[in-house]
Amino acid sequence: MEPCRSLALFAGSLGLTSSLIALTTDFWIVATGPHFSAHSGLWPTSQETQVAGYIHVTQSFCILAVLWGLVSVSFLILSCIPALSAPGRGPLVSTVMAFSAALSILVAMAVYTSMRWSQTPFSQVQTFFSWSFYLGWVSFILFLFAGCLSLGAHCRTRRAEYETL
Repeated sequence: MEPCRSLALFAGSLGLTSSLIALTTDFWIVATGPHFSAHSGLWPTSQETQVAGYIHVTQSFCILAVLWGLVSVSFLILSCIPALSAPGRGPLVSTVMAFSAALSILVAMAVYTSMRWSQTPFSQVQTFFSWSFYLGWVSFILFLFAGCLSLGAHCRTRRAEYETL
């Protein structure tokens, strides 16, 4: 198997895993006060809490990124099995899907970051981003790597030409 395809599969799998973990965990933001500490994520736990619009946007684009990443990894896996893939098309579809996942997670992270930074802080409470938030940014980088490596695998794929037929 080609090194670009293997590395793209590895980066795509890591990107998919990290975006799933970031989406489902509750450590996006941590607030510490004089006598308490609290953390929250994208999914509120109480039913009567009104969820802000930017949270819904972040949830939606994170879910889209996970779906695009799943399609990208699936096509890379299928491209490794010659009987199940169209010649040379698996890495190309995987490239488009990986870049779509990267764009979706970029929109989600940019919206969340900009809205959290624009909120006014409380005087005795310190808030800061936590590991789930940073894992979302890591998944963006991994999806970009997966897209670039899939494109490299697509460009290196031997295609049937007129002379070889």
